Amino acid sequence: MTSLVPSQPVHEHAHPAAEPGGEGDELPELGQAGEADRDPAQPLGHSLHPLGDLADPLHLVPRLARQLAPLVRQAVRLPDQRSQLLLDDLQDRLRPAQRPPQGQNGRDQGRRESDGADDQDGLGPRLHGVGLSPQIAPRINESVDFGPPPDDSGAMSGPDRFEELRRRHAEAELGGGEERIRRQHKAGKKTARERLELLLDPGSFLEIDRFVVHQSHDFDMQGQKVLGDGVVTGSGRVHGRPVFVFAQDFTVFGGSLSEAYARKICKVMDLATKTGVPVIGLNDSGGARIQEGVVSLAGYADIFLRNTLASGVVPQISAVMGPCAGGAVYSPAITDFVFMVKNTSYMFVTGPDVIRAVTHEAVSADELGGATTHATTSGVAHFAADSEEECLALIRELLTFLPPNNVDDPPLRPTRDPVDRRDESLQALVPEQPNKPYDMKEVVRTVLDDHYFFEVHAGFAPNLIVGFGRLGGRPVGIVANQPAHLAGCLDINASVKGARFVRFCDCFNIPLVTFEDVPGFLPGTGQEYGGIIKHGAKLLYAYCEATVPKLTVITRKAYGGAYDVMSSKHIRGDANFAWPTAEIAVMGPEGAVNILYRREMDAAADPAAFREAKIREYREKFANPYVAAERGYVDEVIEPRDTRARLCALLEILKTKRDSNPPRKHGNIPL
Repeated sequence: MTSLVPSQPVHEHAHPAAEPGGEGDELPELGQAGEADRDPAQPLGHSLHPLGDLADPLHLVPRLARQLAPLVRQAVRLPDQRSQLLLDDLQDRLRPAQRPPQGQNGRDQGRRESDGADDQDGLGPRLHGVGLSPQIAPRINESVDFGPPPDDSGAMSGPDRFEELRRRHAEAELGGGEERIRRQHKAGKKTARERLELLLDPGSFLEIDRFVVHQSHDFDMQGQKVLGDGVVTGSGRVHGRPVFVFAQDFTVFGGSLSEAYARKICKVMDLATKTGVPVIGLNDSGGARIQEGVVSLAGYADIFLRNTLASGVVPQISAVMGPCAGGAVYSPAITDFVFMVKNTSYMFVTGPDVIRAVTHEAVSADELGGATTHATTSGVAHFAADSEEECLALIRELLTFLPPNNVDDPPLRPTRDPVDRRDESLQALVPEQPNKPYDMKEVVRTVLDDHYFFEVHAGFAPNLIVGFGRLGGRPVGIVANQPAHLAGCLDINASVKGARFVRFCDCFNIPLVTFEDVPGFLPGTGQEYGGIIKHGAKLLYAYCEATVPKLTVITRKAYGGAYDVMSSKHIRGDANFAWPTAEIAVMGPEGAVNILYRREMDAAADPAAFREAKIREYREKFANPYVAAERGYVDEVIEPRDTRARLCALLEILKTKRDSNPPRKHGNIPL
């Protein structure tokens, strides 16, 4: 390969006219000088410097460096950085501290000194005849930092940017700070992030909007900004299935809601609705952020709207794990299930202080809106847990029965419990005496897979049982009268409780199984004045409009209008069974005899004996399942031990059921 750089110093080919200050002070173009001034006697094959005959090197350094850069990179195939190092070294060597003599002797002297320095040991590295200084030579094979050059503008370097990101993540995770976290723990409560760790599968939480802060500037709020702004939002998984979550952080401004805070919650609710995924809210908030005024109230309204739009589309679950007061209570109230924790959570619209000032009633926060109050008296809460750990575990268990949305079917769970299992204990479970109570939960557990029943609203209106179980691995909703409480009568609370549960199951494609032993609606002025008519109609309406598979088992009494209400064949029941102990009639034998034979009893010599005889006659003729079976109101009278097998078989057939209601905007349930 022909050398691009002469083996001799450039001084030997310098043009005599190219002295400083002369007319030849400007450099000729690359290649032109060599052609114009080449000695004709010089052999054509002799290598010339690319710049031809040059002037004083001191004036050629900038042009030399610029012209040689691409040639050097191509010759030695080094990266740009290493080429630059070589050129810098060459430039430094050609720029002496003082100006050398301008004559030929001075140039020769400079050449001899340079050659001597390069050839001290005879081993100095050379680049096609250009010597490298000892300072640069060892660096050729070393690694070179090809990162950006130092920036004097104040911008952070790459590592600094990563460190800043980590710092912000750590700051966001601290919430309101270590001191407020300590006080949260002292109050017996966990932080928002600790609760999410217990709720979600390990490592599944994906946070969004971690760095959001409020934009308020009133009341010196511009200097009080906390990353996340008091609520942790994102997605995760429960038993491997996706959910969207938000957890209010009481350590940041008492969990009070701001505009930015509300936008974060609305974002995850919108995502949940779009993707068809359940949404879970962990509430621990002091209410609206007063510093933001009406903007905070608007944030609540935005959340309420999304609760309403998502109702019946995706399951919505609320856990109240601290204070929830004022307008904030209406978001959990709209959701499908409400969980509370005893001793640490409470809900009320107006607090104890306001009540004391207005009505002069003295009541504590726990008595007014604690978990026990709402789980047993008001019915606002479906579950009251003893601890936060139990509360979050109950939420995880509830989700195992629910589909992700109103389109998908509930999740199946394989079971080793045979679908045709017969249980002899059911044969004698119902007492022979019609007025003697028994526990309907024993019937329910015996029939369900693995004897497992997940009860909902256990403490409220115990005369009606609702909850979830499985038959053949398929989730079902259970509605059952409880003879052990109020003889199983339907009252206002039981009707509201049952209607709400039936409508939820119908929303999310969960079949309904009803166990019936109801003597009628509870009589009394309290019930009549309280509106038993309209409240009882809610349960009737819910059963009538439900289009999911509906199966009914009458174990004993089915009297009056309550018989119609409890998923009878007349309101689109799909499969109705009765045990031999069933009594299906307008009313019980005692009441019927009192009405039918009132005059005869007054005229009888022994009214009591006459009455007993008529009661036996009525029961044998009317208070049995066979009259209804003859008319097709009962599909089959079965032995109690065969109940599980019948229900499992019918559910398998009805899984493809399709039914619909007339086209309309919506019905007008008697609220």
